[in-house]
Amino acid sequence: MSVGDSLELKNATKYYKKFKAVDDVNLSVHKGEFLTILGPSGSGKTSLLKLIAGFEGLSSGSILLNNQDITKKKAYEREIGMMFQNYALFPHMTVYENVAYPLKLRKLPRHEIKTKVEDILRLVRLSDFAYRFPKELSGGQQQRVALARAIVFNPPLLLLDEPLGALDKNLRQQMQIEIKHIQAKVGITTISVTHDQEEALTMSDRICVMNHGRIEQIDTPENLYNKPKNRFVAEFIGEINLLKAEYIGTEAGQARVKILGEQITSIRLENISGELRHRQSALIAVRPENIQIFEPGSPLQHGIKAKVRNLVYVGDAVKVKTSTETGEEITLRVPSRLSDAVSCGKEILLGWESQYASMIPDEATA
Repeated sequence: MSVGDSLELKNATKYYKKFKAVDDVNLSVHKGEFLTILGPSGSGKTSLLKLIAGFEGLSSGSILLNNQDITKKKAYEREIGMMFQNYALFPHMTVYENVAYPLKLRKLPRHEIKTKVEDILRLVRLSDFAYRFPKELSGGQQQRVALARAIVFNPPLLLLDEPLGALDKNLRQQMQIEIKHIQAKVGITTISVTHDQEEALTMSDRICVMNHGRIEQIDTPENLYNKPKNRFVAEFIGEINLLKAEYIGTEAGQARVKILGEQITSIRLENISGELRHRQSALIAVRPENIQIFEPGSPLQHGIKAKVRNLVYVGDAVKVKTSTETGEEITLRVPSRLSDAVSCGKEILLGWESQYASMIPDEATA
């Protein structure tokens, strides 16, 4: 199979009566890329997928597939592969017949259909199940059949709608790796919609975070997690500590900010989102796993005084909730084997290494 096509949305907007579900979205998806559209319920992610698929029409804007305008094309004219959460397999057809169905619709010769179906079943490791019916397969096997059917006709683009929502946690994690492996091997441009952060972080080359019909940030999983652009992204992706801060200047290539009333800390300029203005209010963002108990002589900054308020055992770690003298709450994760160092009511000093802190605008005061 050949590498998939590129996709571009220009000023894509969709109204349902007076409700704006998709709000002036500009998005470019590269050839062969796995892009996930991530967001809470009502964020516009499913509406955006329907617009790309052709199930809904744009109110304004345009959609280009491999630089060809497909805005006015109907869904069946776009030749896009689609995999749904419920798989939508034909129960009365065998695995072979299900996968062959798109090829029969396109009136390919019988020998070509046989070759393509056998090739794709080999790729998804289902050759031995070709003549079984969907009810005779496990959930993961059914999903691989649905994936094979969606890509067997070599579409320019593959759309996945909550592809792992029907699976239990262990199988979901296994299938994340499997789908990504197949997608990379085939080289098909893929757009997946999910509300599952772990799924998005595991499978994607880039993630597009949506909220209220707009794109909040498009970035690699690493950058989204470690360098969120705003408060919504910071709080939506994983757990995070947000400490009120005030920008006071730049020194030696780093921003100097005041936190917790008086303490001064440094933030790397590449870890800062937005413009810097003197005395500007901001938020310092640090993930719980990057906050450590401060010990003299360590490379950590600060030594913030905090009192342990609550301990929550989460398996490989203990989640420690603390509060500072100024009333700010800070959460850290301590490996279970080191949890004896903390107990409720104990006063500890907290710190972090500078590369693990970022600064984002404080929208409440903007």
